[in-house]
Amino acid sequence: MRVNLITEHTSGSGVREGTIPLSLTIRPACGVAGEYVLATDSKALMRLLRQRSDLSGVILDRFENKLGATQPARLLGVDLSESVLTDIGYFTD
Repeated sequence: MRVNLITEHTSGSGVREGTIPLSLTIRPACGVAGEYVLATDSKALMRLLRQRSDLSGVILDRFENKLGATQPARLLGVDLSESVLTDIGYFTD
């Protein structure tokens, strides 16, 4: 499924060094309703994307570098399998 991934920093108790607590918003890229928000952190998100997506290393490196910025980091129009979306709680038909 083609989705948009948008992160925002959150305050978290239990912040580990080098890990940024995040709120990940997943929206269908085609403009239909179906937004889902997941509480995660930068390391868990990048591990998921590196291991379970077909996104190139260059794209993932750029996205990871943006995670530390104050502005939301975005990956727009990326394909994620239904199994990945189901595993993180975004259920698809």
